[in-house]
Amino acid sequence: MKKILAPVALLIGTLAFSQVEKDTIESKVKEIEEVTFVARKPTVESKVDRTVFNVANSSILAGNTTWDVLRMTPLVSIDNNDALKAEGESVTVYINDRKSVFTGKELKEYLQTMPADNLMKIEVITSPSSRYEASGSVINIVLKKRDDEGLKGSVTFNNRQNTQNSQYTNLNLNYHKKNFTQTLVGSYSDNVWVQKNSLLNTLYENNEVTKIDNDIIYKGKNPSISSTSEYEINDKNSIGAIFEFYKGIRSNSSETNAIIHENGNFDRSYIQNQTSSSTNPTFGTNIFYKYYDKEKNRILDVSLGTNYDAESDNSYYLKNTLTKTGATSVDEIGVLTDVENRNYYLKIDYTQSLGKSGGTFEVGGKMNFNNNVIPNSLYGILPNGLSKNDTFRYEDNINSLYANFSKTFFKKLETRIGIRYEYIDYKIGQDIAGTSRKDSYGSFLPNLLLKYSFSDKYDLSLTYNRNLWRPWYSEFNPFLLPRNDGLYTRGNMDLNPNPSDRIYMKFGFLKKYFLSARYTFTNQDYWTDYVVENGAKPEDKKTISQESNFTGNVHKYFLYANTNQSFLKNKLSVNFSFGWNYIDNSDFNERNDLKGDKYLSYWAGSSNLTYTNLFDKNINLSAWVEVSNQNNGNSYANKTNIFHNISATKIFPKTQMEFSLQLMNIFGRPNFDSTSFSQIGTFRNSSKSDWYGFSLTFVKRFGNQKVKENTKTDVEKNSGGGK
Repeated sequence: MKKILAPVALLIGTLAFSQVEKDTIESKVKEIEEVTFVARKPTVESKVDRTVFNVANSSILAGNTTWDVLRMTPLVSIDNNDALKAEGESVTVYINDRKSVFTGKELKEYLQTMPADNLMKIEVITSPSSRYEASGSVINIVLKKRDDEGLKGSVTFNNRQNTQNSQYTNLNLNYHKKNFTQTLVGSYSDNVWVQKNSLLNTLYENNEVTKIDNDIIYKGKNPSISSTSEYEINDKNSIGAIFEFYKGIRSNSSETNAIIHENGNFDRSYIQNQTSSSTNPTFGTNIFYKYYDKEKNRILDVSLGTNYDAESDNSYYLKNTLTKTGATSVDEIGVLTDVENRNYYLKIDYTQSLGKSGGTFEVGGKMNFNNNVIPNSLYGILPNGLSKNDTFRYEDNINSLYANFSKTFFKKLETRIGIRYEYIDYKIGQDIAGTSRKDSYGSFLPNLLLKYSFSDKYDLSLTYNRNLWRPWYSEFNPFLLPRNDGLYTRGNMDLNPNPSDRIYMKFGFLKKYFLSARYTFTNQDYWTDYVVENGAKPEDKKTISQESNFTGNVHKYFLYANTNQSFLKNKLSVNFSFGWNYIDNSDFNERNDLKGDKYLSYWAGSSNLTYTNLFDKNINLSAWVEVSNQNNGNSYANKTNIFHNISATKIFPKTQMEFSLQLMNIFGRPNFDSTSFSQIGTFRNSSKSDWYGFSLTFVKRFGNQKVKENTKTDVEKNSGGGK
């Protein structure tokens, strides 16, 4: 209660102080002018193929990292494994149209080192064009581009109180002189994250019920630095280079207590303690050339790059087991891992307007090479069934070509038709076990966009996309490893990609209201599954989680209503979205012998509110709330989460300083509670997230903070139909 009352009192005090503070008429005029510049664009824009979250100079940025702002972006959700979703589907993350090499927890940690202060907007592209690599929806993070003369930047200090305390600091510098621009961003975070898990696993055979309580403390110190250099040779040609470095220095400890019953009788119990430490350095380089002819609307973009990341991890597990006979056993497992991942790519994109016809043609391609190595070594008192060491290798070459054609007919009908072809050749294997797989396949992935404007106030749009989601390299690794809850995990070398089709229709009226309907279909996918392997003794019995192929038709239907409103002379902006979701899993469950619900129906929605220049005192307020259910494949949500965030920022224009207070989920701590269904039983996991509490932030800016957006073609500006 004290943690809640303290920040609330501080917020009230800040508002009261700002209300009685007196400024000169001249300073008020300057402050209002600044606010007017911020409010030119609505906070949320709903376009044909994407939703755009305009966050530049918004109070929502203060005290947050890029990861935090993503969490509050419309249509975006994050599950208990820190995986990003858009409308419940997996996504690929781009930064300034450059694909990120990170996924899952690695992506979270990297984005937590990126200051939100550098964000221009976040595009949630639910119907991406063929220009994007085929992997479902796309989240494109667009950073600010400053090109005014001289040196400018900002420094940020943040202190966050969750269960324990965390700190974050950032230095953001930009220098521009004539044709040269240099940006340098450095960050450092020292985070502590606490999570409490409760698992209830029920195996159909012998009615075996396992109850597990698992407490984890994660600690991470993460320095990062990025540099972008760009030189304009002339008004049409420019070259540049991007360098990124990130290092994760992590440690975590966990304590697990478990008790197992069979047919209602005690069978065995165990206590497991685990500690681990790891380092994760990442380097990324990109050299690019851009040609842009404004008069003829021609764009050529060439990128050549490489990415390298590694992880050195040492984990230790001590497990004491007690059986119903009174026998005890001790497992002492140490795991050494030294991962190395290398990526090389060449990407070329070209855009050309087709003269007087008004059409735009895009064509391009990419060559992508990946080489991933995962060596694992086990030491200590190992239970039966565990291999002591092996090295897993994954190599692939993905070549792709695409073409898009966009044209407006009768000044009312906007169209875009595209096709993408991808061919992958990959091989995977283990050095010692000798298991291997080599495969290759090609895929055609069409897409279509239509938008008809009945008038300047009414329009109807339709999009279609064929998508393909491929397994991540580590999901193939079959080496058996312990988990921090006493269970085990491994990958599956037989995983297949997930193809899907999506049809999306949207009706917009009065430029403020939108009704949308979406249908997606797939007939195969891979999800987390469970298997049981018995040992010579009861204590050697292992429950193993792994990714498995699931066949069967899945139909998903979504109906949503959305509105973007501005009030009080554009000072108050409101975005509200609410919808109904329906999933038909009947064929999927029947084919895979799953006892989950055949039909799912649930509500979801979110709202963003921002108020600018409260009392004409340069106080900005923002609030966000989301109603979230997470139902994916063979996993069903047991609980509806209501996430919320409230923040207040006081700006001092003369000194270019900001103070911010942020309250996170103060009325209820998030609890991810879901049940996964397997042929052998049900597996329920309830995770209490540490995403709650409050944070205080100080920002000091210097220099001219004026920004401009990246230049794009007309079709991209008007309809969002392109990159």
